[in-house]
Amino acid sequence: MVIEEFITFARENNASDIHMTVGAPTVFRINGELVRLNDMEESVVNRTILSMLSAEQEQRLNNGEDIDFVFEISNGARQRVNVFRQMGKLACSIRLLNEKVQTLEELKFPPILQEFASKRSGLVLVTGTTGSGKTTTLSAMVDHINRNRACHIITIEDPVEYRYESVMATIHQREIGRDVKDFNYALRSALREDPDVIFVGEMRDFETIQLAITAAETGHLVLATLHTKGAAATVGRIIDACPPSIRAQMLIQLAQTLEGVVSQNLLLSKDGKSRVAALEILVGTDAIRNLIRLDKCHNIETTMQQGSKSGMIIMDDYIVQLHREDKISRQTALEYANDKAYVNSKIF
Repeated sequence: MVIEEFITFARENNASDIHMTVGAPTVFRINGELVRLNDMEESVVNRTILSMLSAEQEQRLNNGEDIDFVFEISNGARQRVNVFRQMGKLACSIRLLNEKVQTLEELKFPPILQEFASKRSGLVLVTGTTGSGKTTTLSAMVDHINRNRACHIITIEDPVEYRYESVMATIHQREIGRDVKDFNYALRSALREDPDVIFVGEMRDFETIQLAITAAETGHLVLATLHTKGAAATVGRIIDACPPSIRAQMLIQLAQTLEGVVSQNLLLSKDGKSRVAALEILVGTDAIRNLIRLDKCHNIETTMQQGSKSGMIIMDDYIVQLHREDKISRQTALEYANDKAYVNSKIF
């Protein structure tokens, strides 16, 4: 089976990821769970992995590099691929990307996300663990801007996952390694390229965080991701990442620029056939900004619980809401709850 047929087979079985390893079973991730396939011969797995690489990429792999790239099959479906070695043998992880950018309406997200996407400046963060759907959410926000605003959007990604067709916006997509050397350089350059909106695929270090906040502070809307769990924890992570000498300055800058944080997770649906996004949403209200400015991030969650009129919601309340809508089971609700006793008291 050639790689294109294999990817098509995985998509037909609703897989989100493929893990191929020479000398080990190939597995699909379906609705969050790993499912083993029949074993394939080592030579077949090795040949299948190498078939995705160019000669230049294969040379880099032989020189000890891990290879990140997007692999597109003939029908236009795109996959994010990482090829690496383990125990001296080839392996790869393949993320099967959605065949098209989903809209915020299709994702059935709260209206506050449209409000975030409609901001003219400020920082909006989408956070969560690996595989929690962050890119899908941010892409939907970029799509919303593209369809509703004549503006200049620059995306900085590693690699570019979704291609956008210009509707109202002018969009430039820059890929790390191919178009620009790193996130920091791309962000500095973006400020000289007359952007209105900057989409940062990942804020990996303090320098990137600082540049993103500076961009938001100078009148741009910055959309970015962080690998953090929980909205309040995201604010804390940003502040803790900065050197002590500029912590006070960062608190002021973040308080001025933060428009919202969307923290998310994917939960198994009640019928077991798909996954449902559970969100935690922080809105940059005056109360939230004041807590950040005063370095009282430990009080953010309490303020969020009282901020439903502003569009805020904590993860546990969103999980309760999903259960009441019969989208997830009680078992799933309790499995993903931060405060199991609280959620248990709400779903009976």
